[in-house]
Amino acid sequence: RTTHYLFIVVVAVNSTLLTINAGDYIFYTDWAWTSFVVFSISQSTMLVVGAIYYMLFTGVPGTATYYATIMTIYTWVAKGAWFALGYPYDFVVVPVWIPSAMLLDLSYWATRRNKHAAILIGGTLVGMSLPVFNMINLLLVKDPLEMAFKYPRPTLPPYMTPIEPQVGKFYNSPVALGAGAGAVLSVPIAALGAKLNTW
Repeated sequence: RTTHYLFIVVVAVNSTLLTINAGDYIFYTDWAWTSFVVFSISQSTMLVVGAIYYMLFTGVPGTATYYATIMTIYTWVAKGAWFALGYPYDFVVVPVWIPSAMLLDLSYWATRRNKHAAILIGGTLVGMSLPVFNMINLLLVKDPLEMAFKYPRPTLPPYMTPIEPQVGKFYNSPVALGAGAGAVLSVPIAALGAKLNTW
């Protein structure tokens, strides 16, 4: 039994690290809008892969939400680190994973723990909801463009440095593109994760 629970912890930690390394897992204010599409695609797919694998291993609805909670805690720690370095509170925006993970858990529970339904329905729900939740989250930042110019990261490459405010360009298209791509890619990648779980 101890080995069983230890393996659960190992899967949770390693899956979390996998998701964190899938693209930009933190919304830095100075690059938030232009990285939104990349974030939506990478995080929706990796959230589904890790959560599906972890959930099918335990067989318990709710583990996807637990998995998303771990990532949220990691990100708040990183936010605190940047804040301690003297950057403003809103310089790092903590992404919203938990509601999408709850939808994944709900689809797994509502379909009586059917893994195929969890992949198809849950993966689609995650891919469509995660970009929406995070767009709302980013809109709550008081003035992201002003903060982007005032507090650029010292390690920011020249090609990522904000040049001029293009609010319309950043606000209009990323939601549709991120949601569509995330929803389409979440299902096959989650299926691959479930296939690996059966090997």
